[in-house]
Amino acid sequence: MRWALVKVCLAVTTMVVVAFAVPLGLVVKEMARDRAFSNAERQAAAVAPALSITTEREQLERVVASAGSDARMAVHVPETDGKAAVDIGRGRATDEDIATVRRMGRASTTEVKGGFTLLQPVALSSGAIAVVEVYVPEAEVSNGVGTAWAVLAGVGAALVVGSVAVADRLGVRMVQPAQRLVEGARELGEGRLGARVPEEGPTELRLAAAAFNSMADQVVQLLANERELAADLSHRLRTPLTVLRLNAASLGDGPAAEQTREAVAQLEREVDTIIRTAREARPQTAAAGPGAGCDAAEVVRERMKFWSALAEDEGRTWRLAGVERPARVPVARADLAAALDALLGNVFRHTPEGTAFAVDVHHADDAVIVLVSDAGPGIPDPEAAMARGRGSGTEGSTGLGLDIVRRLAESTGGDVRIGSSVLGGAEVRIWLQLDGRKPARRGHRGAVRRRRAGAPASIFNRFRSHP
Repeated sequence: MRWALVKVCLAVTTMVVVAFAVPLGLVVKEMARDRAFSNAERQAAAVAPALSITTEREQLERVVASAGSDARMAVHVPETDGKAAVDIGRGRATDEDIATVRRMGRASTTEVKGGFTLLQPVALSSGAIAVVEVYVPEAEVSNGVGTAWAVLAGVGAALVVGSVAVADRLGVRMVQPAQRLVEGARELGEGRLGARVPEEGPTELRLAAAAFNSMADQVVQLLANERELAADLSHRLRTPLTVLRLNAASLGDGPAAEQTREAVAQLEREVDTIIRTAREARPQTAAAGPGAGCDAAEVVRERMKFWSALAEDEGRTWRLAGVERPARVPVARADLAAALDALLGNVFRHTPEGTAFAVDVHHADDAVIVLVSDAGPGIPDPEAAMARGRGSGTEGSTGLGLDIVRRLAESTGGDVRIGSSVLGGAEVRIWLQLDGRKPARRGHRGAVRRRRAGAPASIFNRFRSHP
């Protein structure tokens, strides 16, 4: 494409230069010729008044000397009234040419050796016709023509070279963005999802690059969503696995019970492997779709029915508060249930049997707060616990559960905080924003914030007042 553009520009510029330079060169040559013969006519006209007065040789010689070089001018006076013919100066024209001019009575130009002669007829007082001959050398006729042609040729060559250079630069400006677009498409096809194309060059190529980058972003987003879905679905298997593990632990001794426990442990390891393998890319927060929403109090009551049975088997005391009235939140029911299962599953997995826990739902003007607390050993490093995929430092943890909760809260404009609970263990607070506004950020992720802007102090005081 680049060379095609250069060739086209070269051909067009050459034709334009030829179309203008050739006629202009001919005009310059003709102007030089006209200038030379105009000078010759002026010299001949300077002698004409003297010829109309006298035909004496001496006087005519002085007139010729004063009018110009006698080497270039000659005067031919015919024989009249018994006076002999007079020829002054060096004549180059033939007698026939001179006779023809006298007969025709008008000026004539004749080519001679080394140049041209201008034959100008002049009427004498006697009625005869004298002829003034002015020699015009070839060098004078073509004076300056060569220089003008050389300048025209140089200008034409410069125009051609300049047009080729400009066409080459334009070609590079067009070809390079196209090549980068091809390379980016090839890299993306080879699996390098970070391949992007600079948006530069002509408008069409910039639009193509922008479309390519948008497509690549969509591909990355779709792949990330698929990985997130695989990881989240795998993580939801932890809830029934926890039940299996607890039931298997109560089977007692024996080969069948031991095989069951080993199978459950193997299944848990496989689920952990699936979660870590599916999470190869950094996930993106996905907000709830239009119209999504549920009653948080109802979801909490429903999930606590499930976990309360397991709590009784392990001798755990539990408390549920704040679910007496509806609490609408802008998240999908299944997502909120998965987040609660993740938090309660962590309580059962990472605290000893008999450890108490509580779930509280608080209502604020612009948010619904869900608190999950326990009386276990707590979380020593909240920052690491919130780091997706790295786990909390606890054996058997993938770190995905808390990230599921975080993404759910951030999809509403809220957040998640980890700290110490009034029960003595860990407390996870889920702030679900109702109007989509971003909450004021204070401190760092993992820190406990007891007071929230816009939330009544009685919310947390009431929670602390529970036994």
